[in-house]
Amino acid sequence: MTFYILDVFAERRYTGNQLAVFRNASAISDSEMQQIAKEMNFSETTFILSDEERDGSYDVRIFTPQTELPFAGHPTLGTACVIQREILKDPVETIILNLKVGRIPVTFSYRERQVDTLWMKQLQPTFGPNFDTNLASQVLTLEPRQIDDEFPVQDVSTGVPCIIIPLKSLNAVKQARISRIEYYEFIRDIQAKTLLIFCPETYNKENDLNVRFFADYYGVPEDPATGSANGCLAGYLVKHRYFGTDRINIRVEQGYEIGRPSLLLLKAEEIAGKINVLVGGRVAMIAKGEFV
Repeated sequence: MTFYILDVFAERRYTGNQLAVFRNASAISDSEMQQIAKEMNFSETTFILSDEERDGSYDVRIFTPQTELPFAGHPTLGTACVIQREILKDPVETIILNLKVGRIPVTFSYRERQVDTLWMKQLQPTFGPNFDTNLASQVLTLEPRQIDDEFPVQDVSTGVPCIIIPLKSLNAVKQARISRIEYYEFIRDIQAKTLLIFCPETYNKENDLNVRFFADYYGVPEDPATGSANGCLAGYLVKHRYFGTDRINIRVEQGYEIGRPSLLLLKAEEIAGKINVLVGGRVAMIAKGEFV
């Protein structure tokens, strides 16, 4: 199998979120896919089962070092980039990935025939229960006053559920530290296992929000760029009119606190009671190799 190493949601090499993508992987077993993902030790590794389309889409599976996921953001964009660049080798408008969560379309924008930005349309966000602010602050080792109580702490999903926690300041985001005891008690009886915290202050003045994402349950203490969770965030921002409007077109920075600065682009709008979400970003190719 040929494999590729990429940085996703990266404005340049060695930023963003790392990804390994394997081609023609249908001959290997589930357990070997899991073992390869563990050996790669990135947040996710994807496997394109065949270079050939099936019913207009490419069959893809996504694994973390610990488990298989039904959907994840940066693996979706990175895998679509590999298909366009290495398999099709021509500009295309849309590639559809057939993931466990369903068919996810990825669209491409170009600059001088070179891919500029990739966009994925996520599933309609669904909104689960709200959670107690005091409990959330204990999980994050923060004071309750550092959480922005104008907006809820809420379970949101666009395929993979995530707890969205609004904070008041960049200082609060930087101070956040997961208390593992409180964290595992918090997620014990709920489906959502990941946490996204955000605030309107940013390191880069061109950006609109700063985000951190924690997924210790999946073996990722902190992720530098997370498309699925930011899709949940986009739905949350529109539903609760965080920016005072029923549509957003914003720039989100993530990964600054762990030295992997990333940029995610979010578009979302509410039409007839439904929220449409697009998550976009750039992809940098790092390396190519053969798996033997």
